[in-house]
Amino acid sequence: MTMATTTIRIDIDTLPHQFDRSRPDAVAEFIEAALREDGITAEASDVISHIKIELPTTQLAAASAVLVDLQLI
Repeated sequence: MTMATTTIRIDIDTLPHQFDRSRPDAVAEFIEAALREDGITAEASDVISHIKIELPTTQLAAASAVLVDLQLI
C-alpha cells in the first residue's frame, strides 16, 4: 500500500517577522517540531529559497491548522 504525500512550500521571503529569515534551517526545525507536537508526521527542510514540508496527505488539514496558528499560511 502506497501512502500519498503532500509537499508544502513556504517562501522564505514571506516568513512572518517572528521568524529569523537569516536562519531558514532553524525555522524548518521549528516548524517540524510544531507539527510533530500536534501528532503530524512531517519533515521540514530549508531548500535555498523556501521551506519544504512533506507530510502524509491524510494529515494535510491538521497541518494546515498548525501552519495557520504559526501565521505561515
